[in-house]
Amino acid sequence: MKNCDSRARMSRCLVASIAATMLVMIVSSCERESRPIEKLTSAATQPASLTDLIPGGALPPAHETSPFQQNAWGMAEGKRLFTYYNCSGCHANGGGGMGPALMDDKWIYGSDPTAIFSSIVEGRPNGMPSWRNKIADAQVWQIVAYVQSMSGQSPQAAMPARSDHMRATTPENARRAQTPVRTGAP
Repeated sequence: MKNCDSRARMSRCLVASIAATMLVMIVSSCERESRPIEKLTSAATQPASLTDLIPGGALPPAHETSPFQQNAWGMAEGKRLFTYYNCSGCHANGGGGMGPALMDDKWIYGSDPTAIFSSIVEGRPNGMPSWRNKIADAQVWQIVAYVQSMSGQSPQAAMPARSDHMRATTPENARRAQTPVRTGAP
């Protein structure tokens, strides 16, 4: 009888240890990605800035990273907004049309998030309209994150889900990463 008590106690301890380990694993894996929407300003507060828009000119100041850069939800929202604001009308789903291609390694105004944000908000000569005070900063940053993912500049784990039902190109998370080159010419 004494032998049964020690075996029962041992099996209860083993079950309790396994349950505690599983609980710790579950709790530690429940961290959700952050969605910093509340911290960003609205479209109406974007200050006007006067910049020298010179393709291929001097290097821009240190770039800011998009709050959605490592965030699959933000990139997926950027993909939705890219379609919603008809960016494909000029950029042809990133392959280039009237506007430059976004899936290759050639970037006229730079590939860092600040340069892409500036291109969207300020517009660029010869075609890119200014979206200042038309698109909220949070949405611009989501589009920036998606645009960078189109050329494979985002980690595979953070890329938006692919749309297989009407796939026109290779999904973002299956593309080879392109090393951006600043061309300075359209």
